[in-house]
Amino acid sequence: MKSLLGGAVSALVFGLAFGATAAQAAPGDTLREVKARGELVCGVTQGLDGFSLQDSEGNYGGLDVDYCRAVAAAVFGDASKVRFRPLSSKERFEALKSGEVDVLARVTTWSLSRDTQLGVIFAATNFYDGQGMLVPTSLGVTSAAELDGARLCTNTGTTTELNITDYFRSNGLSFELIAFEKSDEAASAYEAGRCDVYTSDASGLAAKRLTFANPSEHVLLPEIISKEPLAPAVRQGDEQWLNVARWTHFAMLNAEELGIASGNVDQILEEQRALAAGSTGNQEIQRFLGLGDDFGAAFGLPKDWAYQIVKQVGNYGEIYDAPRGPGGALGLERGLNALWTNGGLQYGIPVR
Repeated sequence: MKSLLGGAVSALVFGLAFGATAAQAAPGDTLREVKARGELVCGVTQGLDGFSLQDSEGNYGGLDVDYCRAVAAAVFGDASKVRFRPLSSKERFEALKSGEVDVLARVTTWSLSRDTQLGVIFAATNFYDGQGMLVPTSLGVTSAAELDGARLCTNTGTTTELNITDYFRSNGLSFELIAFEKSDEAASAYEAGRCDVYTSDASGLAAKRLTFANPSEHVLLPEIISKEPLAPAVRQGDEQWLNVARWTHFAMLNAEELGIASGNVDQILEEQRALAAGSTGNQEIQRFLGLGDDFGAAFGLPKDWAYQIVKQVGNYGEIYDAPRGPGGALGLERGLNALWTNGGLQYGIPVR
């Protein structure tokens, strides 16, 4: 009797799970509001090459910008339906919680306190980074161990303040911390000589160095003092919207792993459509491109949501190496941001 009951319960759970996958989900609050508004509002940095920066014509580009465009492509089938809202480190979380922005994609570190105390939740790590230190070559130092008594410039409201304080105290080094609300203010103060060290995410330091009058006169020290998993965030309490944000990133990773890019996605789609008609072909690619089960319906998206992301924006490798991405603009190697199949940490959850 116990075995029969257990089997019945298992069958019921399986049926409910399958039904949830197959059924059309009603739009959650955020998705409904975004669709009604007709555009996504995405919080980004106030200017960081490789991640979010406006060109001379006011067009945004960078890894975070392309992520936002990918979310718009998934929701609307139109990557252009996004409005970018530049935010400082200090104001970013309140802007998200208040509904001023729908997604925060602003080189923001995922940490326990932020994930549990701020009313926001992180979707997925779209860039693995670490905190570094930039110093003038004229200072004549080659290691952070030589920085006793240094003046440090950084941004207020960021994890960098705590990280650098922990590092210097743990190593018995004295220091003076000078914090600024905006990254441009911190960078300008450092370049003007108000501090000896500029500390932030290593990718951010590489970007800021390019804006200096003499970039070659500044060097990144070898020490990386923290883990900085940068991740887009949404408000807590709307799991459907969290799924939209999370699976947008996973879709770009899966596309790269499957060899699907913006330039070949149409050809692959037609080839797999013909094969699917004969019950053959690559099942993983067919599921990804919506040539079978409607996985998008479970979280309120069209059946071709993943196709639209790749067609209009590209896979993760494409946006990383784009002229205005971290690989193109900053020349940063993929490193930890390589796919897991290439020794990195980026890993797309399967579509099945």
